[in-house]
Amino acid sequence: METSLISLTQLNMCESKEKTFFKLIHGSPKEETGKEAKIRAKEKRNRLSLLLQRPEFHGETHASRSGHEAKETRLCPEEAIRWGESFDKLLSHQAGLETFTRFLKTEFSEENIEFWMACEDFKKSTDPQQMSLKAKAIYEKFIQNDSPQEVNLDFHTKELIARSIAQPTLQSFDAAQNRVYQLMEQDSYTRFLRSDLYSDLIAGRSPRPSNLRRRSRSFTYNEFQDVKSDVSIWL
Repeated sequence: METSLISLTQLNMCESKEKTFFKLIHGSPKEETGKEAKIRAKEKRNRLSLLLQRPEFHGETHASRSGHEAKETRLCPEEAIRWGESFDKLLSHQAGLETFTRFLKTEFSEENIEFWMACEDFKKSTDPQQMSLKAKAIYEKFIQNDSPQEVNLDFHTKELIARSIAQPTLQSFDAAQNRVYQLMEQDSYTRFLRSDLYSDLIAGRSPRPSNLRRRSRSFTYNEFQDVKSDVSIWL
């Protein structure tokens, strides 16, 4: 009996020494797990980086496009027909505004409707500081020469806006907004009414998919609403 106890004790001691030696040579299992976890984390970051570089992450994703198409499919043709009565009726209807925006993207001219919507939001400003920040953001995105989303305006209109940016009023962008509105009404709106997108809607058909361009530092109306005390994100 004593011999058995001694043998078990010796066996455990030998096993313990072997484990200690193994740890010294190869490291502990926890250390191995930690290293493997770091490697796996690095691999995940690399995969995520590659994923974010895919074109759909810089424009509308497949899911968002499917969502838009689902909305358009549920749209009553009678509502779409009313959009053809006037450009103002199209813009006053949320679904019409979204559909027209998507149409302009296919023509690479969505900056016009985005500028118009930004001006509409700007005119709702009540706080002077907020008004100044939004005015600067609009000017640097849409008005100044070589801006990311520069709209087509004459030199005189641009100069008037540039001089008013230091102390903007709710009317600072009125002339430019009216000019862009007229351009869209006389040009883009007429092509929209002749487009396959609009024809499908008034016929009650599911809109055909369209290829949208990859967008870089694009300015959108929803993003503009998030402008708070710091406009550095637009610069």
